[in-house]
Amino acid sequence: MTGKWIDISQTLHNGIAEWPGDTPFTYEVAFAKADTGSVNIGKMTTSTHMGTHIDAPFHYDDAGIKVHELPIDVYIGKAVVIDVSGLDSVGYSNLEAHDFGGAERVLLKTSSRPNADVFPQSYTVLRPDIGPLLKERGVKLIGVDTPSVDSEHSKTLDAHHALYANDVLILENIVLDEVEQGEYELIALPLPIAGADGSPVRAVVRRLGK
Repeated sequence: MTGKWIDISQTLHNGIAEWPGDTPFTYEVAFAKADTGSVNIGKMTTSTHMGTHIDAPFHYDDAGIKVHELPIDVYIGKAVVIDVSGLDSVGYSNLEAHDFGGAERVLLKTSSRPNADVFPQSYTVLRPDIGPLLKERGVKLIGVDTPSVDSEHSKTLDAHHALYANDVLILENIVLDEVEQGEYELIALPLPIAGADGSPVRAVVRRLGK
């Protein structure tokens, strides 16, 4: 038995916070029905890392695979939500006692990004030693409710690289405020953008076993 679908995506809207220095999100009706006689047509400008999004390895590795090359099955299937609220960072020691229930996708609820319209001064990050643990457990995707798995000021992106080295892909800026710890089904498909380094996604989950 499964529960209802829960949207865990940030709503894209004018005013949503972008990564400092990145392209802001804008949407406008470029052609109105009153003018065209038949339809409204919108125009959107955005970074590929706006709102809830995935990182393709090309984002942080010139030799990494791009969005259109990603295996889409990684973004669909059983996931486990683990509440790590209150931690400054999350690594091997914080997760080793948790039973992933065989899930290939782990979603971390850090509660450190309370407002999508304000870029946080600080947020929970991942330590590089999380990569080997996830690989040991067969995890292929890590999701976080923060703008990045690394800090805003990191230039080496140690967590990104450690995850990639252990065959773990990245989902960022999910919204888990109303999602309890437990097992879920996840769908978080990227757009098939040729050559891209990332993509916004519509991420949803539904509880398993309830």
